[in-house]
Amino acid sequence: MQPAQRRAYGRRGTPAVAVLITVLAAAGLGGCTGSDSSSSPDDGASGDSGTNASAEPGRYRSLPEACGAAGRKTLQTLLPGAEQDDKVYDGQATVTYDIDRRDGCRWKVETSSGTRYLTIDFQRVVSYDPSVSDDDRARETYEKKAVAAHIPDAPSTPSAPSSSQSEGGASGDSSSSASPGTSSDEPGKSGKGGAGDEADTSGQPGKSTDSPSAGSNASGGSDEGDTAADDTAPRRLDDLGDDAFLNDELITKDSGIHRDITLVFRSSNVIATIEYDQWTTDKKHIPSSQGLQENAQDLADELTGRLNE
Repeated sequence: MQPAQRRAYGRRGTPAVAVLITVLAAAGLGGCTGSDSSSSPDDGASGDSGTNASAEPGRYRSLPEACGAAGRKTLQTLLPGAEQDDKVYDGQATVTYDIDRRDGCRWKVETSSGTRYLTIDFQRVVSYDPSVSDDDRARETYEKKAVAAHIPDAPSTPSAPSSSQSEGGASGDSSSSASPGTSSDEPGKSGKGGAGDEADTSGQPGKSTDSPSAGSNASGGSDEGDTAADDTAPRRLDDLGDDAFLNDELITKDSGIHRDITLVFRSSNVIATIEYDQWTTDKKHIPSSQGLQENAQDLADELTGRLNE
């Protein structure tokens, strides 16, 4: 009986073994398939690592302290009259929850001739998308700021049409040779915004110190002011960081008049914003556009150096 039982058990066991072998074989095949699929995730992972390799982190991992970013001499120039109270130079730190991601500072000085405000803001942009680098994400953020400020595109295209016009002026060589002279001057003026300059100038009548000549005696100087307006109109800056733009607004109210300068520049994955405002109750003395812009650009040059320390 025992042999018979063994044979019967053996017969039952044989299919079981066969089934087990089949299952193992299937698992083995699945393992092969899984190995292929696992290789694809590995490939995907390697692809991700490749993407990460292409989407490199930004140059900066931290930010300078905003309240200590500007030197004393710079602040003395930007905030005339602050020497009456040294505490003014300390600034007031902006409330932030991660100073490695964002930091800012604000200064204010009041004098008998008016009030000046200065704000510095640093933003370190981090991309959490492995396919997008920190620099690219910062560039997107910067461009949104430029669009929101209605900053015209860089004046790179006008030069191409001028050459094409000179080539295309087959019917009038003398006239075409005369027009490049004028057109080279015109793009030089409109190159900072073209028609956009007219819109900016009309929409913001105080682009130059002369234009708010709602105070009459500036009409004679308005011709000079037009040239100054071209030089100081909202525009992109070529020699500051990776990208930069400057905006200039003159706002007149019953209580007084103020000029607001905003300069934004990007260096790798850091975006720095400078806001520099001058207020006055004396509407006969319009805050100088050129002077305020120069001060803001000098400060921006200093901040780029601080970022690279």
